[in-house]
Amino acid sequence: MIVWLNGTHGAGKTTTSVFVQRLIPDSRVFDAEQVGVVLMDIRPGLPETDNFQHWPPWRPLVVETARRVLDYTGGTLVIPMTVLVEQYWREISAGLADHRIPVRHFVLHADQETLRARIAGEHVIPSPFRLKYLEPYAEAARTWLHAEAEVVDTTHLTQAQSAEQIADSLGRTC
Repeated sequence: MIVWLNGTHGAGKTTTSVFVQRLIPDSRVFDAEQVGVVLMDIRPGLPETDNFQHWPPWRPLVVETARRVLDYTGGTLVIPMTVLVEQYWREISAGLADHRIPVRHFVLHADQETLRARIAGEHVIPSPFRLKYLEPYAEAARTWLHAEAEVVDTTHLTQAQSAEQIADSLGRTC
């Protein structure tokens, strides 16, 4: 099984994934961003983009990597990864379904003010990269994302509390 933690920057996906992994027996965290890092290291580089998710190989490589890891280890993969483009989510979820891998999709949500404060609190100068995804997240949340997932409002929760809510939803028996 895959427990996918979606949401924009500042929602708490990475830290929450560590807590979820501790609560779910036989689970591991797979950072799908590292697939993008591998693609960014190709020389000469792939066509320029502002987000490695736009490279067509990224999505099937995430599916194939997750499948191979699950074939090898069994259990559950917890994947903290923002996917705000509906077509990309459809490609990933269809690819996983083709391999009969069940996915529980959660969106870690917080209001815009909270997200901005979290991003600002990370560094002396807030990350422009992280800030530029707040509006695309809000648009995805309004148009498709929240309908495709279980929404966990993290506005007033710690990452540990968010993980508890996710684990409770999963029945802690993945």
